Amino acid sequence: MAVNVGLGRKLGAVALAGLLVAACGKSSAEVVPPAQVATPSPDVSLEGVDTSSLTPRERKDWSQYVSEFLTPCQSVPVSLAQCVKEKRACGKCLPAVKYVLRSVKDGMTREQIDKGFKARFDPAMVKNVPVDGSPSKGPDSAPVTIVEFADFECAHCAAAAPMLEKVFEQNKDRVRLVYKFYPLPTHTHGESAARAAAATIGQGKFWLMHHALFANQQRLEQPDLDMYAKEIGIEVSRFHAELQSPAAAERVARDKKLGSDLQISGTPSIFINGRLFDGQDLTEWVAMELAAAAETMTPSSSPAASAKPGAAPAPSAASAKAKWATRARMVAGVFLREGTTRASLICSR
Repeated sequence: MAVNVGLGRKLGAVALAGLLVAACGKSSAEVVPPAQVATPSPDVSLEGVDTSSLTPRERKDWSQYVSEFLTPCQSVPVSLAQCVKEKRACGKCLPAVKYVLRSVKDGMTREQIDKGFKARFDPAMVKNVPVDGSPSKGPDSAPVTIVEFADFECAHCAAAAPMLEKVFEQNKDRVRLVYKFYPLPTHTHGESAARAAAATIGQGKFWLMHHALFANQQRLEQPDLDMYAKEIGIEVSRFHAELQSPAAAERVARDKKLGSDLQISGTPSIFINGRLFDGQDLTEWVAMELAAAAETMTPSSSPAASAKPGAAPAPSAASAKAKWATRARMVAGVFLREGTTRASLICSR
């Protein structure tokens, strides 16, 4: 009887094992030996990075990413975590670690974080965008250069303009803002408005005309352009001479060719230190670039020391700027809001 009980127990154990194998979908031969089971990355703790707001799962994911992602500096081929821990010579490591943290906290997937990280930190994503004498403001030696390709008849460009202006005003000693003409063939007045603005560069009135055109996108006929020229202090006869000169047409054509060479898909197309802005958070992106520059900048190389004082604005500048900002806010609606895509924020070619 004892023999039968023992045999029954053995048969029961065999049956149970069979059920477990069937439930898990693996035979005993497929079970991974304990020595081959991957161990999760330990939680990472880095100086200057506050992870207290992360959930345990988010902290685990963040720790894994910063332990796997390589630094943006090709001369420092180690993980982000190692770079920060060892204070390696790569100023973008800490901003990159913080970018990954924000992305994890915002609930982004691994695929989204990979894509965003590449756009902001991969050296291969940097394009050569020459300033080439384009209208600009801010010091030439600024650590951050923002180049915008825009069309004065594009509603999305009007919406972006006050955002760019705000970021510039907040960092005017450390940011250079550059404008490139890119009138779209789908806009009837885009080309003429671009030439009108180009005609004011030589007289130092470009930004005033820029504001006036964006404030009056529905009124871009030639008499309207003449009126704006008068309002910003340019004689109409001189304005017409500049407008009809080859220089204005050449300036616009040169920018359009550059935009085509860069394969931009519409306006506004904004490049921040050579990287195409993805439409997510302009203020945060610029802050990240400034933080990276601060990590590597010595006091003697501060751009503020070499910034030249700007000329006083014309008396009509304040009113033109205020009118433009009000109009732009009306047109803007939703721009650069978290979760939007670049495709929804541009006027297509």
